[in-house]
Amino acid sequence: MEIPRHWRLKKQRYALVGEVCPHCDAKIFPPRDVCPECNGEAKTPYAFSGRGEVYSHTTVYNPPAGFQDSAPYTVAMIKLAEGPVVTAQLTDLGDQAVEIGMPVEMVTRKLRSDGDERGLLVYGYKFRPLELHQVAAAD
Repeated sequence: MEIPRHWRLKKQRYALVGEVCPHCDAKIFPPRDVCPECNGEAKTPYAFSGRGEVYSHTTVYNPPAGFQDSAPYTVAMIKLAEGPVVTAQLTDLGDQAVEIGMPVEMVTRKLRSDGDERGLLVYGYKFRPLELHQVAAAD
């Protein structure tokens, strides 16, 4: 991916910024010009909390180029607290088993271990399990 594209996507990759529809209040991620709920114009920025839960997950054993050093790794669909579902790699699992409904939070991490084809280090969002004391404090 080219550097200008990384620059344009930095808010959604590093801060989980999407949009909120001013017509129906739908929270949208990734940002779109048109609300998928009501088809109205949606250009109002919205910063997601970064909290959610595992909706579905799988383990990748045969990764694409650039991700071989990370294999095997877990990719999950995360249902954000505000509603949208995003796909992301899970990190900081240790020996903890991944479960549907597991509370998670967004963290910014290196996406590829060796950078892209030009050596550019690419960062983005991943999700890690919430600690038990964090879950209790959020309730």
